[in-house]
Amino acid sequence: MSRPALRLVPLALSLSLALAACGGAPEQPPASQAVPVTVVTLQPQDATLTRELPGRTTPFLVAEVRPQVSGIVRRRLFTEGGDVKAGQPLYQIDDAAYRADNNNARATLARAQAALVTTRLNAQRSAELVKVDAVSRQDDDNAQAALRQAEADVKAAQAMVDGTGVTLGYARITSPISGRIGKSSVTQGALVNAGQPTPLATVQQLDPIYVDLTQSSTELLALRKAVAAGSLASTASLPVTVLLEDGTPHTHEGKLAFSEVTVDPSTGSFALRVVVPNPDGVLLPGMYVRAVVGNGERKGAILVPQQGIARDPKGHTSAMVVGKDGKAEARPVKVSQAIGDKWLVEDGLKAGDKVIVEGLQKIRPGAPVTPSEAGAPAQAPGANAAPKPATGAGSK
Repeated sequence: MSRPALRLVPLALSLSLALAACGGAPEQPPASQAVPVTVVTLQPQDATLTRELPGRTTPFLVAEVRPQVSGIVRRRLFTEGGDVKAGQPLYQIDDAAYRADNNNARATLARAQAALVTTRLNAQRSAELVKVDAVSRQDDDNAQAALRQAEADVKAAQAMVDGTGVTLGYARITSPISGRIGKSSVTQGALVNAGQPTPLATVQQLDPIYVDLTQSSTELLALRKAVAAGSLASTASLPVTVLLEDGTPHTHEGKLAFSEVTVDPSTGSFALRVVVPNPDGVLLPGMYVRAVVGNGERKGAILVPQQGIARDPKGHTSAMVVGKDGKAEARPVKVSQAIGDKWLVEDGLKAGDKVIVEGLQKIRPGAPVTPSEAGAPAQAPGANAAPKPATGAGSK
């Protein structure tokens, strides 16, 4: 090595030592920082527990129209598929024979009434004459007996008129109820018989309409125990929301009419009947619907947003909450049913707990977090960040 190069070696060594003294120790990696998360602070509230049950619609009233006399249908007096009123004529059966019987009975009544007038006069005269011994008492008794017989003949004739009049009236078939009538099973000129098994038409009252539901008997027992224990309040008077086949709610809410007292042994369920107003005729008989029925009201219930509950492959549920030390804590939770967009908590959480609902993918149990309440105004980025100390190349 040349002599000038040897002179530069001590200079380079002294410069390296000076730079090392000015820089100090090597910089350490920054400590883990708290992760910002969004939480919901749980508060007790009253919640109505509901159950969605399947069902079918059933007419409020059903009347099958059948003839009560035999004859030929002369006219049909209604429009198929239309609305009819109670007492409105539906069919006219040929009533010539029944009208003749009624006229004959009326003639018999008139003859009996005429005979009664004569018999009454004779009885009155006999009662006056027997007082002066103008006739024997035996003759007077016969006259009074004839009067009573004539009165009985008039009543019998009147009964015959009434009977034939009823039969004559049956020849004009009327609607027993108000409602919507279906198609006719007979046409003009058809022969119908009294008491035939096939109805001429069917009238159904559709406003209001019944919705028949089925519910598990196991659920019924659980609800009754909860009500008896005081954890649930009865909600029998709450309205029932009916959901149509496409999922849209019916315009009018129904009311629970009654529940069956017998459990079907083949299905283990019992029947519920709901009365629903149907002025627009949207609900038709036999339609499949679902009904949201109130099972009970839970006082001081704890509800947690559904996004705050996690479920593992085994079906166990848990929630991430902010602990007292400001760190995320995994807590096992037991939930029973969904109420809107929240879960009803049975165990594991209490009022005041801060459940993490946003930022879960960035944390794990034990990680420090910075919670902010859901719905609170958002802060500007870096508003609370501490200023970073400036470093100079020559600081010591």
